[in-house]
Amino acid sequence: MSEMMLNQYKKLTNEHYKILGLSWAGWVFDFYDLILFTFLIIPIGLELHLSNVMLSYAIGVSLAATAVGGVIFGVLSDRYGRKTALQWTIILYSAGTLLCGFATSLETLILFRIITGLGVGGEWATGQTYIGETFPAKLRGRYGSFMQTGAPIGIILASVVGGFLAPTIGWRESFIISVLPAIMVIFIRKKLPESDVWLKRSKSNIKHEFSSFSSLKTVISKSKFMLLFSKEYRKTFLLALILAVFGMSAYWFTYSWMPDYLHNEKHFSLVKSALWVIVTQVGGFIGYLSFGFVADWIGRRPAYMIYSSLMALGLVMITVLWDSVVIYPAVILSFMFLVGFGTGIFGGYGPLFSELFPTKIRNTATGAAFNLARGVQFFTPIIIALIATKYSLGVGIFLAAIFALLTGIWVWTLPETKGRQLEDLEKPIK
Repeated sequence: MSEMMLNQYKKLTNEHYKILGLSWAGWVFDFYDLILFTFLIIPIGLELHLSNVMLSYAIGVSLAATAVGGVIFGVLSDRYGRKTALQWTIILYSAGTLLCGFATSLETLILFRIITGLGVGGEWATGQTYIGETFPAKLRGRYGSFMQTGAPIGIILASVVGGFLAPTIGWRESFIISVLPAIMVIFIRKKLPESDVWLKRSKSNIKHEFSSFSSLKTVISKSKFMLLFSKEYRKTFLLALILAVFGMSAYWFTYSWMPDYLHNEKHFSLVKSALWVIVTQVGGFIGYLSFGFVADWIGRRPAYMIYSSLMALGLVMITVLWDSVVIYPAVILSFMFLVGFGTGIFGGYGPLFSELFPTKIRNTATGAAFNLARGVQFFTPIIIALIATKYSLGVGIFLAAIFALLTGIWVWTLPETKGRQLEDLEKPIK
């Protein structure tokens, strides 16, 4: 093989497609495991005698755990490699979902959701960093965005299992069969190359002083994580974190109670609720797929502005203006589609964050920004549940429109990074 780095190839190779395919598959089942729970809330609540507010804690704590997982596995990935960390995260979130099938109380359910959240938090950033480091700069946006299409595919799978299969086999069995994605680890171990960008820096600059999880506390306290708050990177990291908080809030205010909103407030059957959620995910798939092309064409910031505005419009129409358009099913379904399409903004986080931080902290920064933002969403399902007790779930979900607009505005506080060469990032960004 030539001395050329993978991200310097003009045409994609089989190695690129292997990295993309398995990172994408890891994200599909990562998100499937996270979202499946929202489709099983009703039968879980009935069997374990849990109220919506109690269940909101289980949803919230899994999101909070993703923040911890994002930081931990970001640090581990920067130290031990992208390929290794990817395997660990998939095993962990699969184990957590399997254990959920054996929950007997709110406490055990929360514990198992924490395990799931830790793995979920680590997988996204590792996969996106993997792609960001190995794909050419001119293609980075579209393929990072393509990886994000795993999210709507994961939600569609969760909709099928939660809306169609679970009523037949039961919610416990639905969790148990969800351990199957762990098989991917075998293929990752055998088929994937390590990121050559990471290997190059590892061989020249990093001494692996730590060889076991017993040193994890020391690893996290070292420069990898703390560098994010140094003078060189603090401003960029905080701006990126706030951008992720706004985007995550838009997403989770939309989806954490969406199935219940359609079922209990709009009186849809579970099957119809699942079908309508699938409509949003078809929109999401197209949004993610197209976002990267738009971002590579006109830039990261304009793409965020366009897509987040479309998401906000759709959210307004399916919540506060629902009664005005519900008599036209095709119209309201089109706005459901638009909500999903607007979530294409999440196709931009991976490429954008990869282009903001140098190799030595890239996965740490990406994982921390994205997953600390997701961890903040611990409060989202609780806030919506509390709002619903006084007003309605629709009012709570409407707040997502505000956060979507804030996302499109805030992205302009960051530099435009379209086409940026990763080698240029080994010097602090001005």
